[in-house]
Amino acid sequence: MGAAFLAILSAIIGNKVIMTIFASVVGGITLYVAGGINRAKKEKAKQDAERLAARTEADKIDQAVAGMSDAEVLKEQARWSRQKS
Repeated sequence: MGAAFLAILSAIIGNKVIMTIFASVVGGITLYVAGGINRAKKEKAKQDAERLAARTEADKIDQAVAGMSDAEVLKEQARWSRQKS
């Protein structure tokens, strides 16, 4: 049984038409998977940008409610920046 399998396998590998079709199918699957990964990265970047915009808007609202001037906001940001460094 093992010899028959090897004979069939070598016949398939030796057939250029079958190998060309196989290579095309594998290439197509590879491109499809790579495209899916690329789409996922684009979606994550879009979500990150939306989160940043929402956070920025929330910060503006917080500052307005707190009654902080632009100078006070900059001073506060500088203080936090030094603490995280």
